[in-house]
Amino acid sequence: MSRLRDKQTKFARMVPRLIDAAFVLGYEVTLGDCFRDARCSYGSNRSKHKERLAIDLNLFKDGVYLRKTKDHKKLGKFWESLGGVWGGRWNDGNHYEAGDDW
Repeated sequence: MSRLRDKQTKFARMVPRLIDAAFVLGYEVTLGDCFRDARCSYGSNRSKHKERLAIDLNLFKDGVYLRKTKDHKKLGKFWESLGGVWGGRWNDGNHYEAGDDW
């Protein structure tokens, strides 16, 4: 396996833990961007989505869509505790990506 493939495998194994944690915290979750085609012009050229190393999660509480970065803070801290990078550190609260050292 290549280094990128190793990272993708670890990321794929960690995402279910993130989603499970969201439900434990009382949220409902739907998936946002999981992959962006590198040939498409949307998003940053450095986007981890283009490497299959990032996911955006949409959080809901009592049927209400939670749009603010602060709404993701507990989940973001959990993700960071696993070694991941949470987009809330740069005001992209629903963004969760592989850790730099993965």
